[in-house]
Amino acid sequence: MTQNKCSRAGCGHQALKLVVWRNPKIHTDGRTKTWGACEEHESFLVDYLSQRGFFLRLESIEAKRD
Repeated sequence: MTQNKCSRAGCGHQALKLVVWRNPKIHTDGRTKTWGACEEHESFLVDYLSQRGFFLRLESIEAKRD
């Protein structure tokens, strides 16, 4: 089993959630991007993307494994 790392720069913690986002100026075909988020950086990453209008949703990594 591979460990999913948090996408916050300098963080090596295990990601517990996936932050799903899209830049509507670039991703016009419905494509999305994902970042991993540990508990500590989840709100930072969501806020960062929300301020730019990129945030779509949070997903559980556990749900993705099934």
